[in-house]
This record gives sequence, C-alpha cells and structure tokens, in this order.
Amino acid sequence: MEPRHHVRDISENEFPQAVLQRSREVPVVVDFWAEWCQPCKVLGPLLERAAADAGGAFELVKVDVDQNQTLAGQFGIQSIPTVVAFRDGAPVSQFSGAIPETALASWLDEILPSELDVAVDRGRDAAISGDVTGAEAIFRYVLDQQADHQEAGTSLASLLLSRGDTEEALIVLGKLAPSPEVDRLQAAARVGSARSDDIGELQKRVDAAPDDAAARIRLANALAAHSEFEPALDHLLYIVRTRGEGKEEARKAMLDIFGILGDEHPLTSTYRRQLTSALF
Repeated sequence: MEPRHHVRDISENEFPQAVLQRSREVPVVVDFWAEWCQPCKVLGPLLERAAADAGGAFELVKVDVDQNQTLAGQFGIQSIPTVVAFRDGAPVSQFSGAIPETALASWLDEILPSELDVAVDRGRDAAISGDVTGAEAIFRYVLDQQADHQEAGTSLASLLLSRGDTEEALIVLGKLAPSPEVDRLQAAARVGSARSDDIGELQKRVDAAPDDAAARIRLANALAAHSEFEPALDHLLYIVRTRGEGKEEARKAMLDIFGILGDEHPLTSTYRRQLTSALF
C-alpha cells in the first residue's frame, strides 16, 4: 500500500468538505503541524503509517498551521503537533505532542468504529435498500449487546415510529444519552401517539366547547401527528394565552412540535416568539 494512502494535505478552504463533511462518512484525523516542528516529524510518519495500515477505517488530513493560521486559531491550537479526531462533523477527541506509537494505537482504537458501529451501518444500508425487517433485526441485535448504543437506538426508534409503535420507541430512546436527535425522536413519539385519534370528532368537541382545554390539546396533538403543524400550534397557543387549565401541557406540546420541526423551520421561529409573548 502506498505510504500516503488515505492521507492528504489540505488548506483552510478545503476543510469543510475534506473534514467536516467527510467525517460524516468515515472518521477523519487532522494533524496540525509545521515544517519547523521537530516533534511533528516524529509523530507524522506514525500517523501516516497508521492510516495506511487501517486501510480506510479513517482518513488522515494534515494542516500546516503556518499556512492556515485562521483555521488553527478556530480550533484553539496552542502547541504542535496537535491531533484532532472528527466524527459526524464534530471534533470528538484530541491530543498534543509526539506520543508513543502504542499510545497512538490506543487513541485510534477509541475513535474508530467498533464492530457494533459497523453493524449499525449495515442495518442502515438494509433500511435504505428496502429491507426494513433485516434492518430492524440488526438494530435489535446491537441493542442486545449494548442497550445504550446511540446510533442503533435512534435508528430502531425511527423504524418503530414509522409504523406507529410509539410506546416501544420511547422505551428504546429512554435508554440513550440525551442528544438533539434523541430529543427530536422523543418529541415525535409523544406527538405520534395521537395519530389514531379522530380529528373530525375532536373538532366537533372543540366547536361545541371552545374552552375545553383537554379536547383542544387532543385535537392539536392529532393534527400534529398528521403533520398539520400550523393549526396544531394555533390551538395550543390559544390555550397558553387563556392561561387556564392545560396551559403547561399545551406549552410542552408546542415544544414537542418545535423539536420535530427544528430550530430553523419558519413555524418554529414564528410560534416560539408568540409562545414567549403569551407566557410573559
């Protein structure tokens, strides 16, 4: 294998694609170095040999700090060599100095995908190809081995939610560490639990008794479960503004919808401002 296989030198302009985007597919290790740095000349060959031996399990990117001072400053590089590992578009681990080869190997083991991680990737590929049953079996196998495996848990929860198994999805998600994705899926599960409610009947109840907060919240949740988010938010905001029974439940239901839509969605921005105004 070529000594610099899976190794590349990049500039600041290439960093978003070569590191941030690429690390969503495979771990990327960034070596911040300089030509005059003697410890860099010791560590650099070790990193390059490790990248070659790994055969694509990770990619090594080298950044000359003299040529890319802004980038080095962005990541707080105060001494070199400094090595930073990226996964899923974010730094996950780093060290500074020319550490021994055995210590480097141990560090790489921690940031590289485990066998269970690889299994989850196979499960995702199966789901994409249409083999949902096979994907579910893989995710469940991984969770049998490690109940709090983040990627397997969120992947299985997504499958469960797609077929309406909200209760089991919440159980799976409850074993995972908090994260934006876990929060989003939990919100989707809570909202999705109202999918079977009869929107027409609930609308009649609300029309007959506009101040029936319980009926209006159920109607809002049913609408949200069918992706009718704007009318759902209108009903919930109405309850918050009345400041009566159900205000807190309505507030939490609005937050669940914001969680599903995401912070950048126009409805989230609009109704979050209105919710703040109604609360205070």
